[in-house]
Amino acid sequence: MGALAATTLVGSAAAAFPHVVRDGETLAQIAERTYGRVQMEQVLVAANALDAGAGVPIMPGLRLEVPALGHHRVTAGETWANLAERLLGAADRSDVLALSNDTMPWIEPTDGQEIIVPYNLRYVVGQHDTLLTIAYRFLGKRDQAWMLDKYNHLKQDPLRRGMVILVPLTDLPLTADGKAEAATSGALVRSEGAGRAREAQRRVDAELPQLAGDVRSGRYIDAVARASRLLGYGDLARVQIATVQRQLLEAYVALDATGLAETACAAWREADPAARLDPIELSPKIVRACTSSTELYLTAPSPDPAPPIPADAGGGR
Repeated sequence: MGALAATTLVGSAAAAFPHVVRDGETLAQIAERTYGRVQMEQVLVAANALDAGAGVPIMPGLRLEVPALGHHRVTAGETWANLAERLLGAADRSDVLALSNDTMPWIEPTDGQEIIVPYNLRYVVGQHDTLLTIAYRFLGKRDQAWMLDKYNHLKQDPLRRGMVILVPLTDLPLTADGKAEAATSGALVRSEGAGRAREAQRRVDAELPQLAGDVRSGRYIDAVARASRLLGYGDLARVQIATVQRQLLEAYVALDATGLAETACAAWREADPAARLDPIELSPKIVRACTSSTELYLTAPSPDPAPPIPADAGGGR
């Protein structure tokens, strides 16, 4: 039953790109150039079924599949469960997807967030394989055996030779040469930005506490400079944009930059439509700036009236 479940759930959004073996190349050389680690040779072996039977030698012209992470930009309403069903083949793999993105399964992804998608490595169980040995071989930790059991719906059934299980790989960093080869094949373009947005979002998450500290400590000029830099990273999640603009609003108000405060408030409320102007939590100056921004951005300004034309205009000639 476990083997059947694994083979019927292979449908995934795993990213991979092709490599055509050149004369004199070895798998170890390809692994080192692509991932920076010779040990990744075993991933290439499993991904291309080169360990079938007595082993399949590589030769010039052989087309290999090189595993890489996929990336997905979250849209409003998507959850870990429906993303896991679509990208990993089963909704109950949502915990693996969430943990792969450094969060908890009960904290849903946010609109605009870019997430990584593990590569589902298809592995054929050998005679002496156990979940412990497979977990250690590909994930580096024997204590991940329970995750493989759950991921493949094995329900603690023992492994049998010839069974197929999926191993979700997340530790697949590409070297500069690997990224160049992937980009040439178009794989990273199809995987929605090759993680550039995710990297920007992670950098912003790391600096948000410092931004809040700048504002709390009255370092408003530093806060403005930091917030501007964070927004300049681009491709941020909506919740991140809202957080940065909210801090900018407070800094601009403290600096008496009324126009900039109004602009920041409008951007904050656009990124977070549920934001409330609570007069208990917000200072009167912030509420006033936000009220002005609402009038400024939600009410179309009427055109300035044309200046009156004097009755005798042009009549003196």
